[in-house]
Amino acid sequence: MKPYRIFALLPLLALLGGCNAIVMNPAGDVAVQQRDLIIISTVLMLLIIVPVMALTALFAWRYRESNKSAPYDPDWDHSTHLELVIWAAPLLIIICLGAVTWMATHLLDPFRPLARTAQGQAVAHDTKPLKVDVVALDWKWLFIYPEQGIATVNEMAAPVDRPIHFRISASSVMNAFYVPALAGMIYAMPGMQTQLHAVINEAGDFDGFSANYSGEGFSKMRFKFLARNDADFDKWVSDVKAGGGNMGVNEYLQLEKPSEGVPVQKWASVDPELFHRVVNLCVQPGKMCMHEMAAIDAKGGLGLASSGLVQKIEYDKTARRGSAPVLAKAYVASVCTTNAPMGVDVTDAQPTPVSTTPLLGAGLPMPGKKLQQSLAPRPSNS
Repeated sequence: MKPYRIFALLPLLALLGGCNAIVMNPAGDVAVQQRDLIIISTVLMLLIIVPVMALTALFAWRYRESNKSAPYDPDWDHSTHLELVIWAAPLLIIICLGAVTWMATHLLDPFRPLARTAQGQAVAHDTKPLKVDVVALDWKWLFIYPEQGIATVNEMAAPVDRPIHFRISASSVMNAFYVPALAGMIYAMPGMQTQLHAVINEAGDFDGFSANYSGEGFSKMRFKFLARNDADFDKWVSDVKAGGGNMGVNEYLQLEKPSEGVPVQKWASVDPELFHRVVNLCVQPGKMCMHEMAAIDAKGGLGLASSGLVQKIEYDKTARRGSAPVLAKAYVASVCTTNAPMGVDVTDAQPTPVSTTPLLGAGLPMPGKKLQQSLAPRPSNS
C-alpha cells in the first residue's frame, strides 16, 4: 500500500471516537476495581516489555552489518551487572504482580459481601442489600426478586449506590452472567448456585448478556440492566406489580422451553420456592430434588421409606430441547433392609411384594408395611 493511501485512511479512525469502552469506563465500584487491576497489571508488564522492544530495535540498528564502527568482542561471555538486571527486574515485577493479584482475588471475591459502595464510602452496618435471583434459560434471562415478590425476563433494575446480592443458576447448560458496567462475569451452571456481590454507582441503562456460548440462540441472549435512584426503582417495582400475572411452576416450565429474541416479560408475583426448585432440578411436579437425594444418601441410601422417589435427575440440554431419546423408567426390583435388632424374631416375616408399576415420583402409593410390622418387637411373656 502506498504511503498516501495510508494517510487517506486516518480520518476513518475518527469513527472510533463514538465507541464506549465500557470495560475501561464502568459505572460500578466492583468493575472499577477490576479495571484498575487490569491497568496496574498492564503497566507492570510494560516495565519489561517496552525496554526489551526498544533494546531489540537499538541493538539491531547499532550492530547492523554496515556499521563498521560498532565494537566487536567475540570473546565476551559474561557480565554480572547485565545478569543482575536480566533476572532481578522480572523477579521484582512477578512479586508485585503476585501480591496485587492475591489481594484482588480476596477483596473482589464475588461471594464476599461488599465493604464499600465507592472509594471512601463504606457500607453501613444496617444497609440491606437488594436480593436478585438469576436463572439462565435457553435463551433468555429470568430475574426473581424474592423480597419484592416479582419476576422479569430480559430486564432487571437496581437502585444506585445500594449493594446487590445475586444468586445465579441455570436450567440446562452453562452460561455466564455478565454486565460489563457492573462487575466481571460469573458462571451460571445447572444444579449449582453461584453468587455475586456488586453495586452500580451511576444511573442509566446498561447492557447485559451471556459471555459463554450456549447454543443456537446465544447471540440474542441479552438483557437490559436499569440503574435507577431509589424513587425510580420503587416506581419500576410498582409498575411490574401493576401488570399482574404470577410466575409459578407451570409458567416457568413454559418459559424454560428454548426460544430466541424473547421480549421483556413481567410478573406481579412469583412462587417463593421457584428458585430453590430450579437449583435442585425439581421444578417438574413429582421429581426428586437434589437435596432430597442427598438426605437419602446421608441416611444410608434408598430404603422402604424412599422407594417412591426414584425418578432420575435429568437436566441434559438435549432432553429439555426435545431431541433426546425417551429416558428409561426406573423400577424397584428389591429392597435391602438392615439387620433386625437383637431380640426380634423375623422367622414369620414375609417380603413385601414388588409392583412393576413405574415409579415416577411423588403421588404413588408407598410399599406395604407388612414387613415393617412383622419386624416390630414382640411383647415378652416374662
